[in-house]
Amino acid sequence: MGKAVAIVQPNYIPWKGYFDLINMVDEFVLYDDTQFTRRDWRNRNRIKTRDGVSWLTIPVSVKGKYFQSIRDTRISDMDWAERHFGTIRHSYRTAPFFLQYEAHFEDMYLNCSSDYLSEVNFRFLTAICGLLGISTNLTWSSDYQLVDGRTERLVDLCQQLGAQQYIAGPASRSYLNEDLFHEAGIAVRYMDYSGYPEYPQLFPPFDHNVSIVDLLLSVGTRAGNHMKSF
Repeated sequence: MGKAVAIVQPNYIPWKGYFDLINMVDEFVLYDDTQFTRRDWRNRNRIKTRDGVSWLTIPVSVKGKYFQSIRDTRISDMDWAERHFGTIRHSYRTAPFFLQYEAHFEDMYLNCSSDYLSEVNFRFLTAICGLLGISTNLTWSSDYQLVDGRTERLVDLCQQLGAQQYIAGPASRSYLNEDLFHEAGIAVRYMDYSGYPEYPQLFPPFDHNVSIVDLLLSVGTRAGNHMKSF
């Protein structure tokens, strides 16, 4: 059906569905020039612990009511990486594949020096894609010419990329103007995040909505067997 593109905000160690979307497209655009939103997935995610699900949050500086893009959002405490790695090591040290991936995650965290959130997320996304065997090209929306209009911008980005398909998250149905895509000759498809199989997971009950870190440390190279795009 031709080149497929997705355009999504860069998230911190996101869940398996995010990486499924990356793996389903030919080009994945990190939508970094859009508004940074508080208490969202841009700078935090969930992991399993013995005491229940816990949030790992990167502390950032926010300008109050003023517009602040994800690209311009800076980290406010550079000790976050050591703390997060320590929490992951403590929570998953008994996971079946922790020892196999410990050095990878130690490098990701302890050699992470940027104080820009987008750069940190890019570092983790590309590293985890490598562990999963995902070869999709990741680019930044800020690298392209951008037009006004919520859907218009997405259509124009797809056109600049030569896309024939736009793959969107299910929440996009509420605001996406599909007619603009169709007029541009671009088909719109929506991800279906239902029906994921469970896998052996620490600390029941089972929870799908946790970071990909949980899946990797639980099943290792068989992660793709518990995702949809593989």
